Amino acid sequence: MQENSPEKPVVQFIATGGTIAMKIDPATGGVVPAITGDDLMQSVPDAGRYARIEVNNFARMSANYITNEWWARLTRAVTDALIRPEVAGVVIAQGTDTLEETAWWLDLTVDSEKPVVLIGAQRNASSPDFDGPRNLLNAIRIAVCQEARGKGVMVAMNNEINAARSVTKTHTGNVETFQGGNFGWLGEVWDDRVVFSRAPLRRMHFPIKGDDWPTVHIFPMYAGADGMFIRHAVDNGTQGVVVQAVGMGNMNISLFEAVKYALGQGVPVVIATRVPNGRTMPVYGFEGGGKTTFDAGAIMAGDLNPQKAKILLTLLLHNGVRDRAALREVFDR
Repeated sequence: MQENSPEKPVVQFIATGGTIAMKIDPATGGVVPAITGDDLMQSVPDAGRYARIEVNNFARMSANYITNEWWARLTRAVTDALIRPEVAGVVIAQGTDTLEETAWWLDLTVDSEKPVVLIGAQRNASSPDFDGPRNLLNAIRIAVCQEARGKGVMVAMNNEINAARSVTKTHTGNVETFQGGNFGWLGEVWDDRVVFSRAPLRRMHFPIKGDDWPTVHIFPMYAGADGMFIRHAVDNGTQGVVVQAVGMGNMNISLFEAVKYALGQGVPVVIATRVPNGRTMPVYGFEGGGKTTFDAGAIMAGDLNPQKAKILLTLLLHNGVRDRAALREVFDR
C-alpha cells in the first residue's frame, strides 16, 4: 500500500466477515472465513491515494450471528468513528445475504451527515475474478467524496451506489445483485470520479435506548398459509408481527383471523408484500384484503420489504412507540 499522507482524511474500515472475507478450504472444498480486514486492505494498494485507512476487525461471522444486539454494537462502533473530526466516513464489509438489513438498520440509527458505505462480495477471495477489492476501493472513494455527505447509508457494489431504504439483493450469484428497484441508483463510481444523480429524501432516525429489544417476527402468505403460527407467536410473547402478504397487502382468511387475534392482544401488525416493487395499500375489501386488515387495525408497510419493515417496527417498539396512529404515521413517511 502506498504511504498514507497525514493530510489525507481518515476512513475507518469495519470488517465483519462474509464472502468478501472467505476462501475455499482445500480440505472440504467449501467456502469458509479465512481473511481479516487487514488482509483485505492489502488487496487495494491504491487506497492510500485517497485516505488514511484504519481497520476495525469487528467480527468474522456469517448471517447466523446477526441480532439486534449485534446491530446495536455496530451502530456504536460507527458512531464512535464518525464523531471524530478527522474521520471522513466509514466503510463496512459484510455478507451480502443480510447486507440490505444492516444498511437499513444503520440508516435508522446512525445520526451523522458523514458517509457510511456498505460493501460485500459475490465471489470469494479464492476466485480469480474476486470482486471484493474493487468494491472496497470504490467504497473508500465514496467515503471521502463531499457529495456523499447527507446521503445516509449506502451500498456500493459493482460500481453502483444504492440507498439503504430501497436497496435489495436480487440475485444469488450475480455481481449486479443489489438494485434499488423502481427508485434506481443514487450514483455510480467511475475511474475518474464518483457521480451522484439523486439523493434519498425519506430518511428517519431513532436512538438506541439500552439493551431491551422487542421480539418481532415475519410470517409469509402463500397458498394454504395457516394463521396458527401467528397465534402461537403471540401466545408466546411476540411483541410485533410483520406479514409478508401478496399484492398490495392481501392474505387468506386463516392469516386474517390470526392478524385480528394479534391486534386483539395488543400486538401491532405490519403488512408488507412479497412483490419486489410497489407498496402495500388498503385497497381490497374482501375478507383478508388489504382494506379489511387496515380497517381491523393493521399498519401498512408502504414500500418497505418485510425484512426492513421488521427492523423499523423493532426500533419503534424499542423507543416505546406502540400507538396505532403513531406507528402508521412513521410507516407513511
